[in-house]
Amino acid sequence: MLIRVGSRGSRLALTQAELAAAQLRGNGVEIALVPITTAGDRDRTKPFGEIGARGVFVKELEEALLERRIDVAVHSAKDMTSTDTEGLAVGAYLAREDPRDALCGASSIRPGMRIGTASTRRRAQLLARDPSLSIEPLRGNIDTRLRKRGERGLDAIVLAACGLDRLGLEAEIGYRFGPDELLPEAAQGALALQVRAGEAGLVARADDAETRRRVEAERACVAAIGGGCLAPVAAHHDGDRLTALVADEDGAWVERRSGDDPNALAAELLAAVPT
Repeated sequence: MLIRVGSRGSRLALTQAELAAAQLRGNGVEIALVPITTAGDRDRTKPFGEIGARGVFVKELEEALLERRIDVAVHSAKDMTSTDTEGLAVGAYLAREDPRDALCGASSIRPGMRIGTASTRRRAQLLARDPSLSIEPLRGNIDTRLRKRGERGLDAIVLAACGLDRLGLEAEIGYRFGPDELLPEAAQGALALQVRAGEAGLVARADDAETRRRVEAERACVAAIGGGCLAPVAAHHDGDRLTALVADEDGAWVERRSGDDPNALAAELLAAVPT
């Protein structure tokens, strides 16, 4: 049996696709990797909001699934929209790796630093910590962003720790933010194997039940809040409790709450947002 696995073509995406393939191979199953270019890959300069809504790294992979050009799509789960696309489902979540954000280029935050990130979630929380920081837009794959840090003379950049770990670049990390310091993106650290509805059996053996429990609670909370790529929204389940936040883009205010029910937590946060 041949399973065609679709992935973005970046070094990190292909590394992640290989992680998924390793879980699926065996028992007569062969894997063919199919690189696919997404809108987010084609345009690496504009802010995400000018390219499209959240899902700029996902749409073309989903279209390939629906058109039966691939059988499985491998996503960084944080890149997916918070609700499933009609006709598709997450058939498996691989066991989650480090969900934290990582500071590269420095070992701590100091007043007045110039820090690069394309994430409004990171921007909002960093400025809430220290309004003296200068947060500068920075896009590109991991290697590009690490290179641009030096070229632009930035003091540091913030990236997902899991991506650096997967590429063997953990030495670039000067500090890993605890979730109490910088709440991660919903589903950060998890890989999602997306399939057509009714075909979860293709990947079910790779599913990690605990990762699914936590990630689906995070995604449900963000969906109830209505957060997208441009909204500074975050959610993280530590195994015991779900924590979520909504923030002003410039960090003027941050509303953060913890609870057990994603919908109730979302309602509490929305009620607390300044009008």
